[in-house]
Amino acid sequence: MADKPPASSLLQRLRQQSDAVRANESPRRSVEEILLDMDQRLWRAYRWLDEALAHLGVIKPVVAHDFRVESYLTLSGLQFEQGFVSYRRRHLAGQELLDYVEMFYRLSATEPVKLRVQPTAVSAVDARLRTAGMTFRYEPELDERKVITAGRFAVTPAVTGTVRFNPDYRLHGINVRLTNVDRFETVDLEFKPEQVDEGALEDLVRLMLGESNAFLRRAPLAGVGAGKKPAAIDEPVVYRIEKTIRSR
Repeated sequence: MADKPPASSLLQRLRQQSDAVRANESPRRSVEEILLDMDQRLWRAYRWLDEALAHLGVIKPVVAHDFRVESYLTLSGLQFEQGFVSYRRRHLAGQELLDYVEMFYRLSATEPVKLRVQPTAVSAVDARLRTAGMTFRYEPELDERKVITAGRFAVTPAVTGTVRFNPDYRLHGINVRLTNVDRFETVDLEFKPEQVDEGALEDLVRLMLGESNAFLRRAPLAGVGAGKKPAAIDEPVVYRIEKTIRSR
């Protein structure tokens, strides 16, 4: 009868297999390390966007987007005018972390857009322009009997776009809210922290300029997909004064 292998041979194989698995695993990070990594990624995004907006404010490119207010109004050929980035910090899990990073920018044209609508449509047009955040002046058109025959709107051709990065430190994700970036609407995307990198920021600027919509395909819409389990984090929140960096 053949000799049995020594008892230690099974243990040796298990050691080798477990060592191989460990070598392929990413090292586990503490909650504090994960939060700090998210904070650092947001700081890098803040600095990158601050510089990008400064350059765009000098170049003032024309944006290849059409902003429509239903069938009433279409703004096209708008030019980048200026922008700035702001942030706020808060205390969380014993650390001072970014509560959000938010970018504002303005697109504009020189000549006001003039609309002439039927009297029955004045109220609807007024409400829709206000909802879109448009600045306008209204004057009724009167006949000789002082009866309103039409409504005239002089609309300032300007759009304010915003992009806000909201970190979810409990679920380890970053929500990016786009408002009036490629049209009059708000879109929320759910990013993993590692997805907020320079490539994503480049795609964001390309989206702002109307060159590409690749940024919208980088992450799913907020609320779409499987639920997530929150991490156990002690969260005493103390908000501090918001700090806004220079406006150009």
